[in-house]
Amino acid sequence: MGLTNKSAILLVDYINQLRRSGVSRTEAILIAGPVRLRPILMTTAATLLGMVPIALGWGAGAELRTPMATTIMGGLVTSTVLSLIVIPVFYAVMDDFRQGVLKRLGRKG
Repeated sequence: MGLTNKSAILLVDYINQLRRSGVSRTEAILIAGPVRLRPILMTTAATLLGMVPIALGWGAGAELRTPMATTIMGGLVTSTVLSLIVIPVFYAVMDDFRQGVLKRLGRKG
């Protein structure tokens, strides 16, 4: 969970950096996605490959650790895909919401 959290935070942070430099929201999201894709996938792949021996049941007491390893692997793949797709969409939706609230209050965002 911490790994996915870190990936999502870094993705949003990079989007915010791009926006502060004058890039529009949509363009910042489209730039940040491919730039952060490689580090996110490499970190996920390293963790998955580290779990393979445990998931295959190698070593003493493997029957107890194999279900945990397969669950972690499945959760990691799912959360990585979701963070690469859902986080940018959620960022855009929340930014629209924030802009709407600021507009109602008569402020600039």
